[in-house]
Order: sequence, then C-alpha cells, then structure tokens
Amino acid sequence: MPDPTQQASPASHIHILVVDDEPDIRNLVQEILEDEGYRVTVAENGDTARQAFNASRPDLVLLDIWMPDVDGITLLKEWTEEGNTDIPVIMMSGHGTVETAVEATRLGAFDFIEKPLSLARLLLTVEQALDSEKQTLQNSASVAGIGQVNEPVGKSAAMQRLREQVKRIAEHDSWVLITGEAGSGTSVTARYLHQHSHHAEKSFVELNLSACSYDRNPEEFVGSASYQGLLQKAQGGTLYLRNIDEADEATQNFLLALFQSHTFQKIDTPENHSFSARIICSSHRDLEQLVEQQKFRKDLFYLINVVPVHVPALREHREDIPELLGFYTDMLVEREKLPYRHFSLPAQNRLRNYDWYGNIRELTNVVQRLLVTGSGNEISLEEVEATINEAPAAKPALGIPIAYDLPLREAREQFERDYLVHQLKKTGGNVGKTAKLIDMERTHLYRKLRALNIDPKALSLEDN
Repeated sequence: MPDPTQQASPASHIHILVVDDEPDIRNLVQEILEDEGYRVTVAENGDTARQAFNASRPDLVLLDIWMPDVDGITLLKEWTEEGNTDIPVIMMSGHGTVETAVEATRLGAFDFIEKPLSLARLLLTVEQALDSEKQTLQNSASVAGIGQVNEPVGKSAAMQRLREQVKRIAEHDSWVLITGEAGSGTSVTARYLHQHSHHAEKSFVELNLSACSYDRNPEEFVGSASYQGLLQKAQGGTLYLRNIDEADEATQNFLLALFQSHTFQKIDTPENHSFSARIICSSHRDLEQLVEQQKFRKDLFYLINVVPVHVPALREHREDIPELLGFYTDMLVEREKLPYRHFSLPAQNRLRNYDWYGNIRELTNVVQRLLVTGSGNEISLEEVEATINEAPAAKPALGIPIAYDLPLREAREQFERDYLVHQLKKTGGNVGKTAKLIDMERTHLYRKLRALNIDPKALSLEDN
C-alpha cells in the first residue's frame, strides 16, 4: 500500500468504481488500483453499484457483465441514458463474446476485458481510459472556446492584476465572490479561476440563479434516484453560482443549509449525500446593500464572501478595446463564418471613447452587428457612429428592430426566434432548463429550435 507519509500522487484524486459479484476479483482489483494511488469504491451487485455511482460520481467504472440481480449491459445503458457519457466504462466478463463486446461498445463502453484478468492489461486499459477522458475534456473545451471565452482578455494593468489575483486565489480552496457590472466578464473570471486550480480536471458546473429556483425545481439541484442533479455533477470540482443576488428566499435557505452541513438529500430518498466542491459565486449588485434591505441572508453572505474579486467595467480599462475588437472579430468570423473586416483607426478611437455601459457583452454585439450588416474590408467611423447611435426606443430588449411590414407568419417567426434566443442566453444555452423556464415540453422545443435554425451551443458567447 502507498506510504501515507509520501505526497499524494495525481492519481489519488481519481475515483474508480469497481463492480463485480466475485469477492476475490473485486478485492484483488481494489488492492491493485489502490497500490497505484487511485481512490477505489467497490460494489458487489447492480443495486449497490447504482447507489455508489449516485452517491459519489466516479471518474471511471470497471463493470462486470454477469451479476445475480442485473447485468452490466443494463447498468451501462442506464448510465448512458442519464447523460453520463463522459465517464469511461471498462466492461469485464469471463464469458466474453464478440456480440457482447460489440453491444457494450455501441452503448459507449471504452473497452472490454476478458477474465481471468491480466493485471498488466487492466492497468494499461485504465490509464488509456483516463487519458481518453482527459483528452475529450480538452477537446470539448477547445471546441467550446470558439463560442466561449475562458480567460479575461486585455493587456492593461487592470486586467493583468485581475489575472494575477485569480491565479493566486486558485492555489487555495477558499470560496470566492466575484462582483462586477453585467457583461463585464464575471463568468469568464470564474472559469479562469477553475482552470488554474487543482480542480481543473474535474467538472465546472454553472448554475444561473436568475433562471433556476430550488422552490420551483429542487430536482435540478439535488437530483433523484433516476436523475443526477447539479450537486452530484460538481462533486470534487467547482460549483459556480452565477447571479447569486437573484436567488429567491427558498434557494438562499437551501444553499445555507447545504454549505453548513455539506450534505444534501435527493428527491424521495431519505439518506444524506456528502457534498464537496469549490464554491464560486458572482453578483452584479451590492450584496451588502441587499443584506441591509433584508433581501439577502446575512449568514449566507458571510459564508460566500470569503475572498472577494472585482472585475472592472470596460470603461475602466479602455486601452484594451482595440485588442478586444480584434479578439471578438476573429472569434465571430470563425464561429459564424462571417466575412472578416478590420476596424479603421478612427473607428477604434471612437469606440475607445464610448462608455460601454453594457461592457464586453455590448462590445460583442456591436462587433457582430458590424460584421453582419456592413460590406467591404474596413469598418469605418461612419458605420460605427450609425451603430452606436441607434435609438434604444426603436429596439426591443434583444437589440433587434421589429419589422412591422412583414407578413404575420414571418413576423411571428422573428419574434419566436428572438424570444427563444433570449431565454436560451439566460440559461447558458441549456435546452432542458429553457424548456422548464418557458413551460414547454423539451422535445417540442428541440423541434422549434431546429425549425428556426437556432444553435443552443453557440449562445454561450455572450456570457457574463
């Protein structure tokens, strides 16, 4: 067994669930994996495997196919249908057939190992599965990076201080409260903190409290016997509570109880489940003022406000605007396949002197509008003036003019598209949450999004 006086290896943060009805094999695999530094949980049948899986989300599962109560293929299918496709599963069987291996692979299993187990083959497959999971996460982040910013952009002294401060904070597990005006980059800062912490290879789970209430939808928070809630998904990683200033009374009460006890109960289940994750919160309003107005719990405020981080408004680091214009131009050209256009020097100077009360989100909208509506390689000062001086009264909340001269069907489609885009942005592009928010059946919403050519994944660009 590993010497407890030695520093923990990177593998010690990796949790493996071993499911096998044969005690000798189960105990042997556990001992070998623990010798390698992994944290191991064992289960002797399908029922205990379900409980162990739901109690603490593993990083990898070694799953026997033939068990007395339920076969491993059924368990694999259950977990896949619940959305746990990011957890690699290695199937084990003493009665392996080509058909079984093909079926397991079709359902998402990483590999298939026959018994009697070759321990060298077992360890190699475990390493390959974990490397594959890590690479998948990196690839997903790379793809998401086309429409999602993961680092505060800018070379100004203010932004350099922000990045340096966040990196120092990330070395510790202290809870963090990020404040800043809407659109200034609070969510980007939260992701940046997570990426520089030792939780970086674990989940980053974002919960927008302006769009989700514990009172209306507790299952989204805690899960149930058949549904994995956000708290489970965040285990060992980071739970980011966005817009905590918008949390209603029931949600505040739930969060306070969770943070004090570090436990929660799933819907319709009596047992307590432990909760351990890095907590990051963000707010666009002064929480101390809300406490004084008795709109936010004082005890909750003191729990979450351990380390404060303030994100400066864009008008406080205007020198970064030329770089930001170039950054978002490149991003939108790549993501939206828009024609590339560069800002003339007079246009850049005008935008440097603009107040940007909508911060980086407003700047992104302006860049996108100029790329879509303009022509020619250069964006002129006149185009910029025309765009930023549009009368707000002529635009609805989304900043898109209403065309009253359209036929009714087309006008309705335009409204539906704007409405659904607005609601999806509130939930970070999450279709399930949006369906609940607008009281629409999820499959109907998927069909409507396809009919209107709306891509939910592309809506994470205009983040806070």
